[in-house]
Amino acid sequence: IELEMPTVNLDGEVPVLASDPSVVQSLESCAMTWQKLISTVLKEQLKKVPQGDGALAEIDLWREKNATLSDLAEQTKLPEVQKVLEILQEAESECVVDLQIILSDLKKYHLEALDNDKFLSALERHLKNLAYGTGADVVLNTIPSLLNALRMVWVMSRHYNKDERMVPLLERIAWEISATVSRFVDLHTLFEKDRAAARKKITEGKSILEQWKKCYFATCAQVEESGSERFWKFDVKRFFEKTDYMAAVCQDLWDIFQVVTEELYNIFIPELTTVTENPERVEALLRGVNALTTPMKELKFDPLSIKNARNWKSVMRQFREEVSVENVKQIFVQNLKDPPLYKNHPPVAGAIFWSRSLFYRIKHTIIRFQEVEELLASEHGQKVKQIYLQVAKKMKEYEDQKYKEWKERTEHTVPHLLKDNLLTVITSSVTEESGTTKKSLCFGVNFSPVLQEIIIETKYMEQLGLPVPEIARYVALQEDKYLRYTGRLKSMLDCYHKLMETLNEAETKLLDDYIQELWRILKSGHKRLTWNSLGIGEFIFQCTQAIGKLESLVHQIHTISEDINSKLLFIESANLFKLPLPKNGDELPEAKEFFDYIKCERAKDVAHIVRKYSAIPPLLMEVEGQVANTNTGKSPKLTSYYAYWENRIYQALTQLIVKNLQAFNAAILTNVPLIQIKAVFSVPEIIFEPSADEIDKMTAQSIQDCVEVTKHFIRWMHGTCIECPPQHVGKDEVITFSFYSDVSRSPLVIEQAALITENIHKVLDSLSKYLNQWNRYEPLWKSDQGTVLERLAAEKPACVTFDEHLQFYLMVAQEVTQQPLTKDEQFIRLQLAPLAFTVQEYARGWMISLGKLLNESAREELVKLRDVIQVSVFSL
Repeated sequence: IELEMPTVNLDGEVPVLASDPSVVQSLESCAMTWQKLISTVLKEQLKKVPQGDGALAEIDLWREKNATLSDLAEQTKLPEVQKVLEILQEAESECVVDLQIILSDLKKYHLEALDNDKFLSALERHLKNLAYGTGADVVLNTIPSLLNALRMVWVMSRHYNKDERMVPLLERIAWEISATVSRFVDLHTLFEKDRAAARKKITEGKSILEQWKKCYFATCAQVEESGSERFWKFDVKRFFEKTDYMAAVCQDLWDIFQVVTEELYNIFIPELTTVTENPERVEALLRGVNALTTPMKELKFDPLSIKNARNWKSVMRQFREEVSVENVKQIFVQNLKDPPLYKNHPPVAGAIFWSRSLFYRIKHTIIRFQEVEELLASEHGQKVKQIYLQVAKKMKEYEDQKYKEWKERTEHTVPHLLKDNLLTVITSSVTEESGTTKKSLCFGVNFSPVLQEIIIETKYMEQLGLPVPEIARYVALQEDKYLRYTGRLKSMLDCYHKLMETLNEAETKLLDDYIQELWRILKSGHKRLTWNSLGIGEFIFQCTQAIGKLESLVHQIHTISEDINSKLLFIESANLFKLPLPKNGDELPEAKEFFDYIKCERAKDVAHIVRKYSAIPPLLMEVEGQVANTNTGKSPKLTSYYAYWENRIYQALTQLIVKNLQAFNAAILTNVPLIQIKAVFSVPEIIFEPSADEIDKMTAQSIQDCVEVTKHFIRWMHGTCIECPPQHVGKDEVITFSFYSDVSRSPLVIEQAALITENIHKVLDSLSKYLNQWNRYEPLWKSDQGTVLERLAAEKPACVTFDEHLQFYLMVAQEVTQQPLTKDEQFIRLQLAPLAFTVQEYARGWMISLGKLLNESAREELVKLRDVIQVSVFSL
């Protein structure tokens, strides 16, 4: 892959070439060709995947990528290419941006390929030992070294330190190990070898698989102990599901050779053929033993492949069934009290089936022994025969006892079970004293599991050829009908329970008449109808119809409830403290303006939420129409329902006030100024304007106004959803019953109001302490200027003294101008300009007065000096 170089002459200075349109056009065409070529190469490289399942294929992939991208990257570093880029950048060509992006991608992918090639090359020797190693020792010694190298790659590599890179590599290594073991344990040649050699091969294969798993987890621990932040927390099933299965198959193969070599062949000792009258028969049995491994030789599938696990399991089960009579005896004795059952088998018939299956296994074995009398007459044969007879007798006694107990129990139990009622009450939550419902009755289908078990037992008993009682056969024939009834009953009760779970306590009381009627219908299945009754289908139909009717009514009520809830949510989320925005960019409102704005905006919002509140009673009247067929707003059937919603309204209003007070308190505590106040001089003190008391009063009034919003929400008359009319007390006093009296006494509201007041006090106290630093200027206004100046004049000070005093006051005036003119304390901005101006004025006043005094003093001295001069002149 070669980059085509430009045909134009690139000799000369970059600015000169960049100013030539023809040169730039030619270079742009060349740059676009480069961009297209590099982009195509990158796309092709990114699409490439390893060619093969092993880990070496991944090394080959990155080696090829590195070679391709390295060649291309080196070409981009050529002087001609770099000068083309410089010229296009100087010319501010648009195509250079896209080219720079694709060059950046080339660099990134090249560095990735280079890094991966370097680190994967460290694994190549180990992986080749896995893939091509001729002995098990080589593979066993390679696995620890390979995993140690993988750990180093994980720690040091910039790309193979992530799950998405390391997991596929480990999967490929696991595949490589599986393939290696498959070469060692080749079933096509395994059973043709010497048995000892075959067992060695199997042992080696199993050791390799176990070594792989052991070394992997040891490496995981080393990664964690190294202090690395990235642990090997991979899905190990991807690495070991296949290899663990292969290890299990190797164990099965080892067991096969162990059984054939150590157990069966030892029966047929060489002397047996010399003492028997029928040596041909012994030879035939010996061939039969050899034939045990024939299915292994003739397998049509690869047992080491996990997809053939079920087939291999079946082969092993058949093999094991062929080899041990004693095994059967042990299985029977050990599992006598709790026999293993096939799927879906009932306990009694399943136990009998299990016992018979064991019997057939040993019977098959003993029949093969009986074919050679000498073999059966041998000591070992007699031992096997005795075991067979003992076990067979116990099995027959076991079967008879199981059957007898089941038959007697069935004849006694079935008539009683058929007299059970259809339904049973599981739980009850009825308030008996008041006669109203808190929650609901819960019903369950009362079809006994014992009866279902008897039906299944009956079917299997007949399959076993055992006679069954007539009552049991009758019930078994009715199975489809019982299943249909129980299914419909369960479905119907599921609908009932789901419906009742949707009701809260208020809705349960509201619908008490409808629920009682539904219970009346359901209770006939609890008290009257049995599984022998003829009206079961009609009962299910009536129940389903009644549940559907109640469900429709509940749906309508829930629709209305959702509408009411949305209105309460709107009320609860209203903002009663809408804050004004700064004027003219950053000018903050004064305190009165701030609270007046909040009050004005609050009035608008209150009118809106009161309209939402007023829309609730008509909705409750809709519920009344659905439940009581009236539209009065005062139905006795809805008394508790009205009370429920009135309580919900109280909760929403309480939350409305608490949330708004919390929001206002949060605004106070933020370091964002919301209002401004002034620091002014009021003889003889520095005070706030407005004063701290006035701010307290405005805040308290705003809080009070917020709480008094609830006065707009009129309470309902008892047992209704109709607003209470105003009550006239005396001539002029009118009392309106609202939620205010309840909400204002809420501990949460009181706590929040107190907290706001406390926080405002803290802010004002902090500002007051800040103002104390201005008290150092108190002598300016607290000193009696006349007295001070008279005293100074009496002292007849020199001009230097006047100058010192004037310099002091001038310094004060200048110092004040250098002080910050604002102080932000949480939500308050204190304006200090008026105070600074006042201090300056006082300083100037002192300077003017001192100047006058100096003037007068100087005039007097000049007059005296003139008089002295005149006297001296006259005397001359």
